Amino acid sequence: MDAMTIGVDLAKSTFQVAMRMGVDGPVKGQRFTRHQFERFLRTHRSAHVVMEAGGTAHHWARVAHTCGHRVSLLPPQYVRPYVRRHRKTDRTDAAGLLDAVRNPDIHPVVPKTVAQQELLALHRIRRQWMTSRTARINAVRGFFQELGIPMARGAKTACRTAAHLLADATTPIPFALRTALHELLCEVHDLETRVHTIERQLAHMVAEHPVIQRLQRIPGIGFLTATALVATVGHIHAFRTGRRFASWIGLTPSERSSGERRRLGCISKAGDVYLRTLLTHGARSVLRAARYHQRCGRPLARLPRWALAVEQRRGYNKATVALANKLARVVWVVWSRDVEFCAEPPQAVAA
Repeated sequence: MDAMTIGVDLAKSTFQVAMRMGVDGPVKGQRFTRHQFERFLRTHRSAHVVMEAGGTAHHWARVAHTCGHRVSLLPPQYVRPYVRRHRKTDRTDAAGLLDAVRNPDIHPVVPKTVAQQELLALHRIRRQWMTSRTARINAVRGFFQELGIPMARGAKTACRTAAHLLADATTPIPFALRTALHELLCEVHDLETRVHTIERQLAHMVAEHPVIQRLQRIPGIGFLTATALVATVGHIHAFRTGRRFASWIGLTPSERSSGERRRLGCISKAGDVYLRTLLTHGARSVLRAARYHQRCGRPLARLPRWALAVEQRRGYNKATVALANKLARVVWVVWSRDVEFCAEPPQAVAA
């Protein structure tokens, strides 16, 4: 007997389910509340449950897997073309999942564990606090400049200078604005304290995870990038090559080819923006350190030498992106093959 496929349109309280037996069987729809859907998963015989990889999808994937079902999480942007036009309803969304899962070119998303979601949530909270901190520092800088008081570049320098100016009674700042600016600086200090607390939590988790420790030995990969990679990437073996992994992050060229003419453009910028940002910042740090060591006459490893050669040919920005692409591929090798990073390849011994 053919297996049953169950497409689920997730929601907060109401879940639409579409069921099909085999490949060409009729589609049957049913609507459940949250508790009814959980009971449905527990009592229904083993089936193939298909959901969009959106909000709460990883939780329900773990619940369905515990109940003995096979689970597939599909990227929402690839499911949308299978929904019938002018009929955007919960029923058509659930039925579209049954057709999308039959396409072998749509690769499912690996469900995340609770530990991965914990790491990812800490990164998201830290990023929100860093965004709020930057907004407040920019506001302080702008208010001072409107009063004719220039501020030096740099977040720490701006906060320190603003604190000294507010403490000086001779500074031409109105009293009401002086109080508000002092409150803004207190908020910046409070946000920095919260960020440091999360960073200490992430650093503590590094000591308990061998994969994160190996990734940190790669140039340009710190504990923030390593923990973000482990939290975001569900299963590294889902990528068959390092190029596929770099393409998933969005660090490979976009292509618009036709016939025998191949056109490669800028990077696709697909995938996770946060991971791509961290890898790009790591590449910048590697380039900066390589230039410093080159000026000092110190020997360079293979990766920094390659990055400096690319910078000389194509410029700083392209070299940074190319190095970020290379770092993503190195991460894939170190992680998927369970090996240590080697700065220089081993030399062949002559017989």
